[in-house]
Amino acid sequence: MAVRACGLIIYRRLQPAPSSKVTDSIEYLLLQTSYGTHHWTPPKGHVDPGEDDLETAFRETREEAGLQASQLTLVDGYRKELHYPVRGKPKTVVYWLAEVKDCNTEIRLSEEHQAFQWLKLEDACKFAEYEDMQATLKEAHQFLCSKE
Repeated sequence: MAVRACGLIIYRRLQPAPSSKVTDSIEYLLLQTSYGTHHWTPPKGHVDPGEDDLETAFRETREEAGLQASQLTLVDGYRKELHYPVRGKPKTVVYWLAEVKDCNTEIRLSEEHQAFQWLKLEDACKFAEYEDMQATLKEAHQFLCSKE
């Protein structure tokens, strides 16, 4: 059976410069793992028994980034499932999209991560070295742009 994990792609909107497009002011939160290859990823983790996927995404975000559900606004209509092998076993990761209500909200990392960054789409894609994660970030960005 596939390992199942869930998480949130978290973004914030900065005050855009008058001449820029609204979407230029969007930054994504990526966390750098303190284990393995120290890859960059949105907060995510394994589903606990009796927990539904969205509960897992909010719990993992609270544990890994210190963000409470009350500090986030879930974006309606966006849900992305990724499927890939980890150490030869299938893994499914489900992501939702959420905006921090206050762009100055403090991020508090758990021991699982050693750093975090707020990044514009292009930089976020450079940091997220996995192609499916890059594609997911781009897709989420397109989704946000289409809602403007």
